Amino acid sequence: MKIFKYHHHCRPQILGTLLLNHFRGECPSISVRIGSKQCFSTHPEDQHMTEFMEYLDSLKNYEKLGVPKGAGTDSDDGFDLGRMRRLMERLGNPQSKFKAIHIAGTKGKGSTAAFLSNILRAEGYSFGCYTSPHIETIRERISLGRSGEMVSGKALNSLFKRNKEFFDQSVELENGRISHFEVLTAMAFLLFAQENVDLAVIEAGLGGARDATNIICSSGLAAAVITSIGEEHMAALGGSLESIATAKAGIIKRGCPAILGGPFLPSIERILRDKALSMSSPVISASGPGNRSTIKGVSLLNGGICQCCDVVIQIDDEFIELLDVNLRMLGHHQLQNAATATCVILALRNLGWRISDASVRSGLEQTFLVGRSHFLPAKEAGVLGLPGATILLDGAHTKDSAKALVDTIQMAFPEARLALVVAMASDKDHIGFAREFLQGGKLESIVLTEAHIGGGKSRTTSAVFLRDCWIQASNELGIPISLETKDAPVSFTSKLENRPVLTTETSLLHAIKVAAEILKQRTEGRQGLVVVTGSLHAVSMVLSFLHS
Repeated sequence: MKIFKYHHHCRPQILGTLLLNHFRGECPSISVRIGSKQCFSTHPEDQHMTEFMEYLDSLKNYEKLGVPKGAGTDSDDGFDLGRMRRLMERLGNPQSKFKAIHIAGTKGKGSTAAFLSNILRAEGYSFGCYTSPHIETIRERISLGRSGEMVSGKALNSLFKRNKEFFDQSVELENGRISHFEVLTAMAFLLFAQENVDLAVIEAGLGGARDATNIICSSGLAAAVITSIGEEHMAALGGSLESIATAKAGIIKRGCPAILGGPFLPSIERILRDKALSMSSPVISASGPGNRSTIKGVSLLNGGICQCCDVVIQIDDEFIELLDVNLRMLGHHQLQNAATATCVILALRNLGWRISDASVRSGLEQTFLVGRSHFLPAKEAGVLGLPGATILLDGAHTKDSAKALVDTIQMAFPEARLALVVAMASDKDHIGFAREFLQGGKLESIVLTEAHIGGGKSRTTSAVFLRDCWIQASNELGIPISLETKDAPVSFTSKLENRPVLTTETSLLHAIKVAAEILKQRTEGRQGLVVVTGSLHAVSMVLSFLHS
């Protein structure tokens, strides 16, 4: 049931008020569904895979420890892809038993994978999807079958026990160097082969060339997709945008279509196209003049926000036109991800796959990812002790994703004042991230806090260090802020020449309450939005608390 629809000629202030009222619980509550699944459920299945999880925890986990310098480059410092190939040989090379779409990119990999998976499900294919990281349970990383449900704990544990001797052999013969991600990737590929999927959607973990997922040969690759190139994992990927592009271009295989998302800097696109040319791989660009997709407005639909879009793609003689597509993934960057996924579908059609326009529309509209533009319903805000608050969770953690989040908020809530709650990993561009939000304006407060990264503390950035980064960004931009400390408290009700309040809290949940209180006192009944961001791990902590 469509509640309200906004187009460019309507007043955005009216829309923002309606949306905020809805998430405060002042509009009728309608349950939100993700694809075909109700959100959220607890995970009793996890108790059935204790043996597998204990084994994973015994292995080196770079998500928790951080990635070594140069590990993602195609060089002597890079991860040993031969180690992964030897492991797969012991397991019978399951990756050779299905076709795959391989996705790399700085941002947009998970969203593009989700769009593609839902399109394939809508068409009736049996498919597998492997992504990372997860939010609440590691089983989220692997979905399969015609329904696209996440793998069960029993299935994971059973498969692990049947193959444990091969994992043990590899750990011993590789001198203990087999990693958490390598074993999990191998398990996903074993499951896809066992399920006999028609097609698997595989998200690379880091870079591309030396990533554990890059064992798919050209005969098994349906398409290689590179969504974007940005400044993340710089040290691990060679230290420059050019080296990052080179690493990610490593997934392009001889004769297989290469789909480029973008938009890219000309020098970066040249690196990607040169790699495709050297591999005799046809290139389809989602950023060329053939992409005439647009956002027409924002809607409330079936209890959630969506953006009404036209998805119009023409590549040579291939053409698809989908008007008034209601995307639940918000922002111009998500429209670009949807366009990239649509370009992949055009490539698959050229290869003989039957995928209708109706399935593309259905798949795009059904896609929603937890922790990306994720509004908590009024009931869950109440569980946090904040009845009536509007709370947005988004795992943005780079300066590019911060800008995308700012733009999305301004599109949906043009008049809303913001209270940020920020926790980040240690290997991110903290100052660049801060600059995007400071320049975006409408900030009432920034509460800096801490979150465990990958289940551990080794990559956690202290709230005090983040505070220093935000102060530096503020000084560089000439945008004044008011620093709140125990020794120098700030009156939250004072506007202080419209300066946002900057403060720190070591507890994430308490930080959200502090942010909401500052917002309530300073906005005096006007539109306000609490935004928890900086890391998917912070989002995970909030959701785990809510659903425990």
